[in-house]
Amino acid sequence: MTRRLISVVVAVLVAVVLVLPAHAAQAAVAVTLPDTPAGHHAAAYLAAFNAGTDDAMRVFFTEHISAAGLQQRSVEARLAAGKQFRQELRTLTAHKVLSEGENRLEILAQGGNGDWVALTFETEPNPPHKLALGVRIVESDSPEELAAAPKTLAELGPALDRSLTSATAADEFAGAVLVSRKGAPLYQKAFGLASREYGVPNTIDTRFNLGSINKVFTRLAIAQLVEKSLLAPTDTLGKLLPDYPNRDAAAKVTVQQLLDMTSGIGDFFGPRFEDTPKDRLRTIGDYLPLFAAEPLLFEPGSSERYSNGGYVVLGAIIERVSGQDYYTYVREHIYLPAGMTSTESFEADGLTPNVASGYTRGDDGTPGSLRSNIYTRPARGSSAGGGYSTVGDMTRFVAALRDGRLLSSGSLQRFFPGLASQQAGGMGVLGGAPGISAALDVDTRTDTVVVVLTNLDPPCAEKVARRLRTWLRTAKE
Repeated sequence: MTRRLISVVVAVLVAVVLVLPAHAAQAAVAVTLPDTPAGHHAAAYLAAFNAGTDDAMRVFFTEHISAAGLQQRSVEARLAAGKQFRQELRTLTAHKVLSEGENRLEILAQGGNGDWVALTFETEPNPPHKLALGVRIVESDSPEELAAAPKTLAELGPALDRSLTSATAADEFAGAVLVSRKGAPLYQKAFGLASREYGVPNTIDTRFNLGSINKVFTRLAIAQLVEKSLLAPTDTLGKLLPDYPNRDAAAKVTVQQLLDMTSGIGDFFGPRFEDTPKDRLRTIGDYLPLFAAEPLLFEPGSSERYSNGGYVVLGAIIERVSGQDYYTYVREHIYLPAGMTSTESFEADGLTPNVASGYTRGDDGTPGSLRSNIYTRPARGSSAGGGYSTVGDMTRFVAALRDGRLLSSGSLQRFFPGLASQQAGGMGVLGGAPGISAALDVDTRTDTVVVVLTNLDPPCAEKVARRLRTWLRTAKE
């Protein structure tokens, strides 16, 4: 349900001529990278990635990521996460240096599958200049598309209008977009219909389903409880939820592993979810029988796998430790302090105003075959996803998280390191399910926030956010 950012390490090289397998040889070029620590890291990362072995990547993870970075994510967890990118991209060929600074380098590369990605390398300011957190990898436009991008921020709005108007006419976009820089809106506009049955248009204030972006609120709630010494990341499930049905998981799984998706707990989506009447899923406890008794998928801490079930368990922990139900806790401790007055996990059969209905094309994705997603979503979302918000509320959330209203600076560094400083880089989060596509992207270097919320299938929001990320990176003030 979301594309994850991965962190990697590299050794000291200045330039590299990539030798690729036959299926990617036609794209190979010689690339000279800057003679800087970030340039050295970039060159060696490309070589390690193209080596195609776990051992090569493991050596780099072990030797070249900072101690703080390895504390945030272990070598084995990085290796497990990186496999998804290696399977999809196969190889990487560097084509262009997009930007560079004293401790930073961003390059454009093409995968062996033809996809374009931007790789950002951030190093620590002091010797030995290891990678602070790793390498951020995000999808990017091609060189031709980059050449046609808006050259200034003043051109961004009209260009985005043209792009989204065209996509809306083609039934490929419906939703709202807000771009802010240094707290001031650069662009905010809505397109398409919130209700196709009644012809109600989307507006800037329309509430959209966030999908898995709700996991950010759950992570924050856990961080707040850790800050209050009500629990510790090393606490086991058994300590916090003594009646958890899987005794093996209760004895071994820690809060940190749940946060990092290295617990081995699986998903609640599957045959049992499909067979459950959706009107019966209204509390965190309603979700637990869908998965909690199932065997662990792997030994906790030994691998990484996306886990909606793990975040449901975190919701149950929040309820047990705080003494409040999950929905009340996040409302009182996150939404209200941040000024998010339109954000809530609304019930599907409630009479809630200004909520966008979701529309899906189903598994076949046939154009023109949109249907309501009402039978695919629970009556109420969970701590794993499914709440509603507006583009304005999500922008207010980022501001509140970064300015200390929701978490101390030390806890921000610990649980949201990408947001902890201007040099940290930022955060990118996606949410998606049938008729739900949402994207939140934060760039701390330019103090820019992009929020795209839509009521169509993925990757509707992701495509717009990716293009905006590229445009904002290259457009001049």
